Amino acid sequence: FISAVLNQNITDIVLERDSTLPKDMLDDKVGILDVKVKIDNKINCDIEMQVVDKKNIEKRILFYCSKMYAQSITAGTDYIDLEKSIAILISNYELESLKEIKKYVSKWNLREEYYKNIILTDDIEIVIIELPKFKKYMNNTALADWVKFIINPKVIDMSNEEVKKAKKVLDELSQDEHERRLAELREKYIMDQKATEAAGYDKGLESGLK
Repeated sequence: FISAVLNQNITDIVLERDSTLPKDMLDDKVGILDVKVKIDNKINCDIEMQVVDKKNIEKRILFYCSKMYAQSITAGTDYIDLEKSIAILISNYELESLKEIKKYVSKWNLREEYYKNIILTDDIEIVIIELPKFKKYMNNTALADWVKFIINPKVIDMSNEEVKKAKKVLDELSQDEHERRLAELREKYIMDQKATEAAGYDKGLESGLK
């Protein structure tokens, strides 16, 4: 998945043990999947899935990425030792700030305001994948196979060996009673959050009309 997102060859990926999201946590972060990995022993990457729109995801993802970047060196070391940091956001809703972008995946870095082809540094990079845009702007890429799998794990491209491996792992997790119970609780939380948002919107609309 990461190779497809970044469109580059990756030789090694290591899942960090100190994930920022304990899998049993059932609070306001339960609607988020947050995974940290090390790429080729030199790039830090945070992968986050957001299913409930908290209206602050742009600030959140920038905070995560900059925090990873700052923490990549320790006191007494030189700035040259700072490691590249990439934040990958998968959102189950369209971001209001990106509504004019006519594609489902966008890549962000630090560019000059008028000379947009010149990047100040690629040390900080943010990739945003908006799942609702996929049907409108889908293409025939390796990433598209992964997005299809994320949207509907039951329907996969059998010719993609990596996606097949992911499906096998997902099936094994789904058979675990504890994991299945957590998934049910998370799904209930997400549905409750969306219902609360809808109720708040209707109430605000009614007040606005009055």
